[in-house]
Amino acid sequence: MNKRCVQVNKEHYFGDKYNHKARWLSYYYQIKEVINLKPAKILEIGTGNGLVAKYLRERNYNLTTLDLDKELKPDITASVLKMPVEDNSFDLILCAEVLEHLPFENFSQALDEIKRVAKNNVILSLPDHRRTLLNFTVKFPFIRQFNIFIKIPSFKKHKFDGQHYWEIGKSGYSVSKIKENIKKSGLKIIDNFVPFDAPSNHYFILEK
Repeated sequence: MNKRCVQVNKEHYFGDKYNHKARWLSYYYQIKEVINLKPAKILEIGTGNGLVAKYLRERNYNLTTLDLDKELKPDITASVLKMPVEDNSFDLILCAEVLEHLPFENFSQALDEIKRVAKNNVILSLPDHRRTLLNFTVKFPFIRQFNIFIKIPSFKKHKFDGQHYWEIGKSGYSVSKIKENIKKSGLKIIDNFVPFDAPSNHYFILEK
């Protein structure tokens, strides 16, 4: 990590390499799930380039941002492991593509802290590195389109790449292991899915 105790510089979030097609789809699903839950007060952990926060604020959502990097100008500069926020402060916490930037031994601690601060719901997104074995779309006249795909673990051992300490689907990080840790935190999984058109992201919709 650099002197600011963050993994990347601010410019990282605004380049073409970061904002690829799958990233934009990730923004769509984050926003979609937030709107579905109709929260009155939101905490976004990990500001990134700020696009999700900007969109939601323009739709008059009460949203606060939290990030470790003060150069991203979050409302609160702090770690997800120790948030200077009172218990049950936010109806919804959005934590998208953040926790993989911490060693896995910190995963449970982060979940406990998120649960403490959340009042109702949590939207958690994590990278899913499982390989897509089968992927196809079925569409018949007058019948809703069906998207079908099957993912399998890669069994590849993850090596820290300067950003991610771990990813779902790699050796030692199965979906069942992630779910087990979530349940141990006391958060209830009300839905979890991998989008057909953005298969590198795994979403967990949680309830306190």
